[in-house]
Amino acid sequence: MSEESELLSGSEAEAFAALGDWTRMLLVVRLASAGQNGELCSIEELSVFVRQQGVKLTRQAVTKHLHKLERGRLVRGERHGRERLYELDPAGIGEMRAYLQMVSAHWERALGRLKDFVEGGE
Repeated sequence: MSEESELLSGSEAEAFAALGDWTRMLLVVRLASAGQNGELCSIEELSVFVRQQGVKLTRQAVTKHLHKLERGRLVRGERHGRERLYELDPAGIGEMRAYLQMVSAHWERALGRLKDFVEGGE
């Protein structure tokens, strides 16, 4: 297996795909803000937030976006009584951070080799 194929597992690919949607990015931003205060967000609260940003979605559509983010391991939801509350998933976010650091290091090495080649006149 090549180094490039080892760089991206299915979970990271799903996470990046989930972040490719504006609405899901809004949800992640709201959950990050709530998480800084130790809060969880209900679907209703997230639906209101998305509508305040000018995105006209039903509660059901917001729920589908949250499920996509859950599959990408970016958020997690848990039952509290009759409602489900959401927060960012620190493990999934950590995996994405580690992946981005690995890719960054890979490119730094490649650019270093290119610089050495160009400056060395080889």
